[in-house]
Amino acid sequence: MAVVSDPIADFLTRFKNATMAQKEEFTAPYSKSKAEIARILKEEGYLWSFETVGEGSKIELKAKPRYSGNAPALKDLKRVSRPGLRQYVGSDEIPKVLGGMGIAIVSTSKGIMAGHTARKQKIGGELLALVW
Repeated sequence: MAVVSDPIADFLTRFKNATMAQKEEFTAPYSKSKAEIARILKEEGYLWSFETVGEGSKIELKAKPRYSGNAPALKDLKRVSRPGLRQYVGSDEIPKVLGGMGIAIVSTSKGIMAGHTARKQKIGGELLALVW
């Protein structure tokens, strides 16, 4: 198994690939940050559900993408901040994705949250991804 230098990008890529291939579910190695991102994606309607499976060092995150008929809820996503080039934004600089139709995922001092929540709480942070 290869070492992944950007585990969040790996999780988002697995999610995107699963939806484009219309898979019923996908798995990714577990981490707290990936679980928080999955929680946000579930709250915003991009995932039906997610759960942790396994034990010890073999814990995985199993998620089920949401579909509307044959069309996936996820159209596309973009990883913004990455290990080689971090992108930080203030609360007033958090982008509105497709005029509010998508979400920005932001890592703040209060945890990982959706962009609109961070904007309401007037908290900036690292802009992780844009999802639409």
